[in-house]
Amino acid sequence: QLQLVESGGGLVQPGGSLRLSCAASGFTLNYYVIGWFRQAPGKEREGVSCISTSGGSTNYADSVKGRFTISRDNAKNTVYLQMNNLKPEDTAVYYCAATLRYSRLCASPIYWGQGTQVTVSS
Repeated sequence: QLQLVESGGGLVQPGGSLRLSCAASGFTLNYYVIGWFRQAPGKEREGVSCISTSGGSTNYADSVKGRFTISRDNAKNTVYLQMNNLKPEDTAVYYCAATLRYSRLCASPIYWGQGTQVTVSS
């Protein structure tokens, strides 16, 4: 069974950092383009970042550019989202998702994780 599992969420103060992980089980993550998405209460889910299969290409939403960094370690079957200088408006459930084609913010994801909560508050 194909599964994506996110971890690393939590409560952090404004200006703080968190690193999210997206691990795959049941399949090899290397063959998939991976994206991070988020959904804040009362809002639609939005794309945050996308990384190609090799990790050589990435893109970001304007709201996180310069603060978030997506990366992957194919040997560990894991994709990361390093989030720095967090703001209260970054509060959301963060999801990773897999798709087959690299595009702006990983449009048309196929497989989803269950999400991890990130709360930025003092």
